[in-house]
Amino acid sequence: MPLSSFDFQQARVKQVLFKSRLRSVLYGVREAEPALFTYAENPLGQWIQMVLKPELGSQPAVQELENTLQQMLGTSFELANRYQRGLIEEARAGLDQINTFADQIENQLLSLESHL
Repeated sequence: MPLSSFDFQQARVKQVLFKSRLRSVLYGVREAEPALFTYAENPLGQWIQMVLKPELGSQPAVQELENTLQQMLGTSFELANRYQRGLIEEARAGLDQINTFADQIENQLLSLESHL
């Protein structure tokens, strides 16, 4: 089934949900679950594998999106570790980096969506 704007909207929701969960970790509302930082278990990573790659997997932009997501997950993991080590303000300041990655992901999704 061809990709639609709805598919890309789902990806955006998954991205917002991830950022919300990370913020909850860095503000002590929830525990940092290892799955939160794993590409294979990340909802956006799963969307890329199951929805995007079957349709557009040959495009270099898909690999760029994967790389950006993996960088964001790695940075998020580091921020959660800082928080757990008591470097709370430093960890929370890193949310700016996460927002930068999220902006890159949004731009990459827009670029891929424009190929529909």
